[in-house]
Amino acid sequence: MSIKRRFAVMLSAVAATASFNVFASTPELTLDEANRLVAMPLHCAQEEYPNKLNQILHDGSYLKSPKTLHPAFYGCFDWHSSVHGHWMMVSLLRHFPQLAKSEEIKQKLKQNLTAEKIQAEVDYFSMPHSSTFERTYGWAWLLKLAEELDRWDDPLAKELEQNLQPLTALIVQKYTAFLPKLVYPNRTGEHPNTAFALSMAYDFALQTQNKPFAALLAQRARHWYEADKSCPLSWEPNGFDFLSPCFEELDVMRKVLTPNEFKQWAADFLPGLAEKDFTLLPAKVSDRTDGKLIHLDGLNFSRAWVLYGLIHEFPKQYGHLQAIADAHVIYSLPAIVDDNYEGTHWLGSFAVYALQHAELTQSQ
Repeated sequence: MSIKRRFAVMLSAVAATASFNVFASTPELTLDEANRLVAMPLHCAQEEYPNKLNQILHDGSYLKSPKTLHPAFYGCFDWHSSVHGHWMMVSLLRHFPQLAKSEEIKQKLKQNLTAEKIQAEVDYFSMPHSSTFERTYGWAWLLKLAEELDRWDDPLAKELEQNLQPLTALIVQKYTAFLPKLVYPNRTGEHPNTAFALSMAYDFALQTQNKPFAALLAQRARHWYEADKSCPLSWEPNGFDFLSPCFEELDVMRKVLTPNEFKQWAADFLPGLAEKDFTLLPAKVSDRTDGKLIHLDGLNFSRAWVLYGLIHEFPKQYGHLQAIADAHVIYSLPAIVDDNYEGTHWLGSFAVYALQHAELTQSQ
């Protein structure tokens, strides 16, 4: 990309937020940054309150504390944030074994992810009205955690993966039962987004060589999305989005289609994306003390990881999107480590996932 074009994209982002270096290179997940970001889940993984249970009460006897109901994943405000906080700690340990607080992180992982506590999490899904708990966002992150443990060549990882296995197997079963019954995909920019759930689960299926599960996920993605054309990206974002409906669909189809199939499909689905003058500003966050408005920082990170994945696989067709992805990360990254628990309980995971995808584009 030309200096003039890169400057224009970065300058547009500056206009939407506080200033930063408009010539900044692609953000990197350094050891210093990893130490900064891992403090977020390390702080909240065993922080029980405040807490959003998302529980349906069958009767008064089911009204219990978060730690009683979810002994493994009771921290970080809600269940799914706790799950991806654990993913983040595992992932950063795998990539940076020299983390400053590596021993403290390992201790918390061993304390939370015991076989007994995971069995209690499994049992929760058998409670009345709880079979659909965290469908499908929390399910997706649970499989991402299982995938990360499978990738980590360490005795602790093998122990934790074995402990997690009953819950992992249950979530795979739930996906397998639910997806064929879902007539229409959910295209929202928040938790129920179907494309996001498929994409994360597909990564897990490939890593663990679960071919029947991978085949089901690919078949459902093709069934729902293969005929889609002209996704209305100009309608995004909605007020509280942390996922892009258009980009999440793009992400899963990149994974399940062959390269030639994908290039033709993407040309119809988001025709403007391949144009060198394509522009997309980072979503602006007006109030980071508002638990919903801060979702838009998450949107910036999730947009970026989709773009980085696209650039990595198709650099000639989509390399011009690098500065746009970079600008999205640069807008939100400095602001997420603050005193606002509304963001700190979950945004670190999104930042790390985006930065890991950024690395892919630098290794080409």
